[in-house]
Amino acid sequence: MARIDEIAPDIFRISIYVPDFGMQFNHFLIRDEEPLLFATGFRMFFPEMREAVAKIIKPSELRWIGFSHFESDECGALNQWLKIAPHSEVVTGFVSGMVNINDFADRAAHLLQNGEVLTIGQKKLRYISTPQVPHGWDAGLFFEENDRTLLTSDLFHQNGDTAPLSKESLAERARETLMAFEEGPLAGYVPYNQKTDRILQNLGELEPRTLAVMHGSSFSGNGKQEMQNLREVWKSIMEETKDQTHFSN
Repeated sequence: MARIDEIAPDIFRISIYVPDFGMQFNHFLIRDEEPLLFATGFRMFFPEMREAVAKIIKPSELRWIGFSHFESDECGALNQWLKIAPHSEVVTGFVSGMVNINDFADRAAHLLQNGEVLTIGQKKLRYISTPQVPHGWDAGLFFEENDRTLLTSDLFHQNGDTAPLSKESLAERARETLMAFEEGPLAGYVPYNQKTDRILQNLGELEPRTLAVMHGSSFSGNGKQEMQNLREVWKSIMEETKDQTHFSN
């Protein structure tokens, strides 16, 4: 059964833990005049997600559906949500819409330019284009400007069935998870270069107070420092592994 926690005012974390993966899949519902769901989850999650959303709003009243990048856990159930919420629209960046979503989705997407703000009532969501961060040319994130919540997608990924919200740094757990990925068949999970570092730095300059994390605990506190911690983690791990080449027989 999905767990629901309010991690910031009217921002609800809907978490489904999958023991076989040893990982939480977290989705975020923003309750406002025009409710927004960030990350639909896999298609197989849809019945459980619909039941969870129904505890917060009427699913048919969902107005916006967002995500970071084109991946099954980000938007696999997109068309199922579009079907049950007849007035809903996908909201995503220009590259995402043109390259993937306007073909994949049953309805055309509402496309945002980098820095454009979507007002859904009291809350204002700024779209931030973050190509290849965490991964994918089409990647982008949303920043809620009033309560300063950054919807981070796969940034700060932590494995395990973790607490909904932490005031302690997530960096060490994120390091352990990324190292585990780099040592296995899923190596190359995140790229790292000068552009990556600059994007992470710019996200820190937003000075978020809450980091809404897709896999693992979310974070409450000094988001700027926490983004700096993540920059250091990514840089150190990528430098350690950059000369390693992975082959399969």
